[in-house]
Amino acid sequence: MTNTNDPILLRTDFPDLELHASGKVRDVYRINADRLLFVATDRISAFDYVLASGFPAKGRVLTQISLFWFAFLKDIVPNHLITANVEEYPEALKKYADQLRGRSMMVTRANMYPVECVVRGYLSGSGWKEYQQTGKVCGIELPKGMKESDKLPEPIFTPSTKAASGHDENISFDEMVKHVGRVDSEKLRELTLAVYKKAADYALTKGIIIADTKFEFGQTANGVVLADEVLTPDSSRFWPADTYAPGKSQLSYDKQYVRDYLEEIRWEKKPPAPPLPEVVQQNTSAKYVEAYRKLTGKELPRG
Repeated sequence: MTNTNDPILLRTDFPDLELHASGKVRDVYRINADRLLFVATDRISAFDYVLASGFPAKGRVLTQISLFWFAFLKDIVPNHLITANVEEYPEALKKYADQLRGRSMMVTRANMYPVECVVRGYLSGSGWKEYQQTGKVCGIELPKGMKESDKLPEPIFTPSTKAASGHDENISFDEMVKHVGRVDSEKLRELTLAVYKKAADYALTKGIIIADTKFEFGQTANGVVLADEVLTPDSSRFWPADTYAPGKSQLSYDKQYVRDYLEEIRWEKKPPAPPLPEVVQQNTSAKYVEAYRKLTGKELPRG
């Protein structure tokens, strides 16, 4: 369980490590030419902005759920994980063990594909908005008369651009081919749908609907690998199966609680991003931890 005493890590500071990249949530450090250190902070983004406050345990949830899925899905596609055990990290990282434990991974460096591999099993979010306007999602024709949150006849692959900042844009498969090439695009589509099906079928046995999610893939010497975060509340819509009811937005285990709060205060979705009240931080944290517990059957490891 999380509590108000759990420390919140918004920024990492490892002065003798080379910062390779800093995203909305993760900071990535270069260990050597072939290895990177991924560190999941407790930052939270909404409407494409990083908010002024994070929430307890977020980085640990993202890392631990990803580790669970990496192991669960490795028979379909290999991944970039080397180890998440800080005792196995290089000696130079040992002095940061307390900060890294539970929220970091040492990974193989990969050449990342410049697209987000999005898969949708249900009609929600930007897909629902596009369907209302055109009857399609990313160029894919859907049946007429569908309602918000309806289950799709079958999962669909709807890639998007990968924006360094700002909003990712949905693109058609043909547009993806222009960025990635046809052979790799078809391979990534096949892997995305296979991974989603296995994960979604499993999650349903735990009382969670995975409405949609996004994956990132890269190339290493060993071929295509699944990378970054996998099937977390940040990259997916997790809905409680026992309250699912099409025709409206759903209760969720993701950051919808934060989005709803920001809508209630009528934030104009431009800087400066507001801080979150403690009750919103704690309630969102509880949702993330509950998702981890339901999916894995375990308590979240302490940092």
